[in-house]
Amino acid sequence: MSYRTAILVLSDRAASGVYEDRCLPVVREMLGPSFVIERERILQDDPAALQAELIDLCDRERISLVITSGGTGLGPRDRTPQATAAVIDYEVPGFGEAMRAASVAIVKTAMLSRALAGVRGQTLIVNLPGSPKAVRETLGVIAEVLPHALDSLQNPDVAQRAHGAAP
Repeated sequence: MSYRTAILVLSDRAASGVYEDRCLPVVREMLGPSFVIERERILQDDPAALQAELIDLCDRERISLVITSGGTGLGPRDRTPQATAAVIDYEVPGFGEAMRAASVAIVKTAMLSRALAGVRGQTLIVNLPGSPKAVRETLGVIAEVLPHALDSLQNPDVAQRAHGAAP
């Protein structure tokens, strides 16, 4: 099974060419061949632009998975979680909880991450931090569960079987 995927990086400096983004290659590498990357974009830290991009990817493009990187900290322009929350139908809190729990064992400041995950339609959106090291650590925590989550969104019977419900 393959999953149509988009990767969005939120960074004012990378978007303006001040430095080259190093998170896209890490996400690509960690997802592997089952995740077909159909769109990659580097955006300014602009909540309205991110919301428009997420809506397009979910509603028009029908992407299965959107991974964002950046904008999850406490800085004044870090608004990725708010922009994501504004467009999702519901949150999937276990992703953010698991990523923070694993990361805080490595670096205590990981508890400051506001990364979240949620669903819009049949698309899973996951916010990751904005450094390559943190992307590797957090995506490593959730990567194994992504196929099941995506299969559950596409086929509700998968989710019911996983939770012990009768078919």
